[in-house]
Amino acid sequence: MDSNSFFWKIQAGTAATPEAVKTLGGKIVRVDAEQGSVETSFEGKRDFTNPTGAIQGGFLAAMLDDTMGPALAATLNEGEFAPTLNLNVSFHRSAVVGPILGKARIVRRGAEIAFLQGELYQADKLIASAVATAVVRKQAKAT
Repeated sequence: MDSNSFFWKIQAGTAATPEAVKTLGGKIVRVDAEQGSVETSFEGKRDFTNPTGAIQGGFLAAMLDDTMGPALAATLNEGEFAPTLNLNVSFHRSAVVGPILGKARIVRRGAEIAFLQGELYQADKLIASAVATAVVRKQAKAT
């Protein structure tokens, strides 16, 4: 963990929160960089609903990605980032407008490849889960 990494700068308020996270109403609730785990919260907005009034699955997938990503990002060094290579989502029940809790962890991390797992809950019920693969990369230096 490096306090100069983009993740920790965002947490300290010295770097901007990503627009996608703002759109989802996302916040980091708890982070344990040593364990590679996070808890997040999101706001399931009416703007995210499908014709049946349920939150559209693409928004839930984005919430899962924005939960698992920070679990890994909290462990990165300054100048590193970790784009998602693969995201496999399973939907367990419909989500409705309202708060959504996310939980994620690093399952295994090598020098470059990391395997992640995450879940979303609403009213203490599992609504979606995912596994993802991410690759740790160095950011190119600006010229």
